[in-house]
Amino acid sequence: MILISTGWIVAIIITVVLTGAMVGLYFAGNKLQKKQLEQREQLNSAAQPATLFIIDKKIMPMKDAKLPKVVMDQAPKRYQKAKVPVVKAKVGPQVMTLIADEGIYDDIPQHGEVKAMVSGIYIISVKALHKSTKKQLQEEAAKGAKRKKSLRERLLGKQAEYQKQLDYELEAKKTKDELKKQRQEEKKKRDREKKITV
Repeated sequence: MILISTGWIVAIIITVVLTGAMVGLYFAGNKLQKKQLEQREQLNSAAQPATLFIIDKKIMPMKDAKLPKVVMDQAPKRYQKAKVPVVKAKVGPQVMTLIADEGIYDDIPQHGEVKAMVSGIYIISVKALHKSTKKQLQEEAAKGAKRKKSLRERLLGKQAEYQKQLDYELEAKKTKDELKKQRQEEKKKRDREKKITV
């Protein structure tokens, strides 16, 4: 009978537990990623174009953002204290408080007019309308490049890059699926024509 020291037993147990935790985190991450993709697709499908004049933008706790009561009632308690990028904008004649996607928050000018895709109170994407607004964004980006970015800003930048890559991949997948469907329809049509001529 081989005797194993208690040190080796402890090491084996720790290895098994860590491996189990890593596998669990992998599957949980995949599940959350799929859920985020579904939510993103829902937001994109409900998005509408709007012209916004940005009055102010800040990152603040959700409870201090003066969002509509319905939104605050639907938000879980843990998210009400979390900081979110809030944009105060004039939409037509009305001044509204909106929540921006964290990936595009830096692209929103402090004071300027933008063309945005808005889903409810959530800003999905923005494009500057005027040259002066574009110039202002470039100046803000230049100032931001000079100063050292915080960890949050670096992570948001990475998130924006990954989101752009994901959007590109989703568009490519849609076009591939559409081409495949079109080819199948053309093949069916040719098969029908062959049957008719024979």
